[in-house]
Amino acid sequence: MQIKPCSLALEGLHKMKKSTSGITLCALLALSAAGLFGQTFGEFTGRVSDVTGAAVPGAALTLTSVSTNAVRSTTSTQSGDYSLPSVPPGIYNLRVEHQGFKASVSNNVELQVQQTVRLDFSLQVGALSESIEVAASADQLQQENATVGTVIENRGIVQLPLNGRNYLNLVALAPNVNTLSPPSGQAGSRQGGDRASQSISAAGQRIMFNYFTLDGVTNTDPNFNTYVVLPSIDALQEFKVQTGVYPAEFGHEATQINVLTKSGGNQYHGALFEFLRNDKLDAAPYSFTATHQTKSPFKWNDFGFEFDGPVRIPKLFNGQNKLFFMANYEALRRRQSFQSIY
Repeated sequence: MQIKPCSLALEGLHKMKKSTSGITLCALLALSAAGLFGQTFGEFTGRVSDVTGAAVPGAALTLTSVSTNAVRSTTSTQSGDYSLPSVPPGIYNLRVEHQGFKASVSNNVELQVQQTVRLDFSLQVGALSESIEVAASADQLQQENATVGTVIENRGIVQLPLNGRNYLNLVALAPNVNTLSPPSGQAGSRQGGDRASQSISAAGQRIMFNYFTLDGVTNTDPNFNTYVVLPSIDALQEFKVQTGVYPAEFGHEATQINVLTKSGGNQYHGALFEFLRNDKLDAAPYSFTATHQTKSPFKWNDFGFEFDGPVRIPKLFNGQNKLFFMANYEALRRRQSFQSIY
């Protein structure tokens, strides 16, 4: 799919006497087609051996996504090792086959943001038509790299109480991270809003040493190192707070807040929400003066939706196992006034 446009462009270039502008355009199109999710992708790795511990070279490994049925394949090396890099986070089934051995299957293995999952397989002699399901899951201890970080999953993001539906309030669930530091002194006057009040301090660092990425793309304000885009919590799959020893694709600041949005699958999922706060439900303020204050007008409506699944056009196209979408919208309407006595 990426080669055809370039080949067509090159045919046109010959007709236009090999215009250099056409070559530049083709190169830009090829680069734009490349993935930008290096910071969110994970990896499966491990070793395939027999019951005696000897390496099994040439074993066929098939990785299948539970949600999209996307398939990745590889073979083990002479030392029995295998690697499946650049895998989107999700739930996967991994199957190992080799002639003369029973097939071995590990089902429903979760791969999180920027995680390396190690799965070792010990094959038993038998017919290839037979299979053994591996009950053991991946090791909880990260052994493949020295990255220090904490993943906050979708269930925690959606179900935990969040005032204002700001997922960044949950970064304090990571060890050695707090949101109680004072905000930047100039942020309020120069940019205002919720971004100006951000006060995340991780691993003893100052609040301006945070770096935000969204689906592998820079999401950091260059002035105060706050976020630029704040996705709706219903659109998030998970995010990871990393506080040290990053892989090569990271840089910039001392703390990485790596956010991954949902990408859709073969089943439709959705959410419709409305959060209401109203002064009609509030108590009257207690007053120490002879003249009692009335309730200040206050109306808060936070509403929207999230919907994801396969792309389908009746009688024309069925995107199951092929093409997926995720749509999200959130709006905040806040009307209020303040009363003060001097």
